[in-house]
Amino acid sequence: MADLEDNNNAPQRPDTVSALERGIAVLRCFTESRRVLTPTELARLTGVPRPTVTRLASTLVTLGLLKQEPGSERFMLGPGVISIARVFLAGLDVRAVARPHMLALAEAVSGSVYLAVPDGLDMVLIEACRPRSTMLTPRLDVGSRAPMANSALGRAYLWALPLSERQSLIESLRLARGSDWAALEDGLARSLAGADKLGYCISAGEFHREINSVSVPLVGPGGEVMALNCGSAAFMFTEERLHQVVAPLLLQMARELAVDLGGHVPQPG
Repeated sequence: MADLEDNNNAPQRPDTVSALERGIAVLRCFTESRRVLTPTELARLTGVPRPTVTRLASTLVTLGLLKQEPGSERFMLGPGVISIARVFLAGLDVRAVARPHMLALAEAVSGSVYLAVPDGLDMVLIEACRPRSTMLTPRLDVGSRAPMANSALGRAYLWALPLSERQSLIESLRLARGSDWAALEDGLARSLAGADKLGYCISAGEFHREINSVSVPLVGPGGEVMALNCGSAAFMFTEERLHQVVAPLLLQMARELAVDLGGHVPQPG
């Protein structure tokens, strides 16, 4: 997840509550690789002054959304986030509809298949399916996050957005990633240009170094944009295999799922 250092200086919209935005920014600092954080680290990641971060964290502890490590100042996510996540996931009927399609594809190509939705500048996995025969340790699971700029999931989502919305989001990514952006921009541009011709996006070792994957966007019946992904170890999912075998099957699966949902898959060209 990109650092949130610009949040504190961002202009406040008149219809938002800055304290709530800051509290949510604190929660979003926690990732699979940053499970425990100090107030100083939270202040650096959010751009919010340390005394304010400490008060926010204490409030979140009271609400059960954070918990404090015994005998230290360090915080971690609390059990309260689980109940919120369960309510959210329970309302996503798309998961139940998508799972049989995803399982069939996972078995057919011997790769992992994911469904993700946007959250801030990341994509969050809401469903994950793997072939029964896999011997590989999964890197991602439900709740895992993938950065928009260099994951196939994020690129497919960006490609499906209206152009003005896409450009605005890419500008937000540029500001959030800071000095890292120079290394990400060309790959994102190439992937989006490829999607204009092919209808899918590829990330070859750009999110996880040893993982190659392909993604297609899926638009739900209410216009909500999601993304489907299929990938695995790079030695199994070479770029040639992604283009010739996996991408056509993923597109076919996405179209079948769209029919079941009453949505559609964006077309290239």
